[in-house]
Amino acid sequence: MSTYVYGITAASHPALPEGLGGVGNPALPVRVLTEGDLAAIVSDAPEGLRPKRRDLLAHQNVLSEAGAGGCLLPMRFGSVAPDDGTVTGVLAEHSEHYKERLRTLDGKVEYNVKATHDEEAVLHRVMSDNPEIRAVTEANRQAGGGGYDERLRLGEMVVAAVKAREAEDAGEVQRALEPLADAISVGPESSGWLANLSFLVERDAAASFLEAVDQLRKDHPHLDLRVNGPLPPYSFVDPGPAEPAGTTVGIDHAEE
Repeated sequence: MSTYVYGITAASHPALPEGLGGVGNPALPVRVLTEGDLAAIVSDAPEGLRPKRRDLLAHQNVLSEAGAGGCLLPMRFGSVAPDDGTVTGVLAEHSEHYKERLRTLDGKVEYNVKATHDEEAVLHRVMSDNPEIRAVTEANRQAGGGGYDERLRLGEMVVAAVKAREAEDAGEVQRALEPLADAISVGPESSGWLANLSFLVERDAAASFLEAVDQLRKDHPHLDLRVNGPLPPYSFVDPGPAEPAGTTVGIDHAEE
């Protein structure tokens, strides 16, 4: 049977809670595979695994329970190896890499920050900051709304100004929060966000990081900032040295 992998930790990691269940219905027993100084937290992989809410929560619960005992390199949901031997083989092959990651990430958590614009507030900001847009708006108003070409020109000017503001504000979010983090990972671009950033933060410095987010909200009321965390440091578990980026940290070659 295939092996489902939740995370990688040190072989000296404290024992997991007795009877801990993982993915599957009924929940499959979680167990530990050791190889030298490393261990993988695994269970059997259920047939036809899909990202259903029950299994996503089970995956997260195993990581939370295991992470409470010490540093853990979390795998993304759906990380499956052909068998236990493949898992221990990967641990042996990339032993130094995983041990370095465990040392680096010890005592740290991830916070993901996504930023969007409050539409009404950013339009007001763009109008107040751009004399040309204000002038064209006023000219159209005095002309009873302006003709088609004038309205089109104004719309294009506003869109361009908002786009420029998005780039400026994305940089501002990163500049404000990056000094409080040990590392930063820029998430994939999305039309839904002007910034999608993950920060690696010392657990003891989490309060200061969240205070900085609150200050950023006060200083930039046209920004909507959404924070998710503390999380296991998913974005900072680098692929193994022999694996291309985008794989599940050497366990298999499926996309994350």
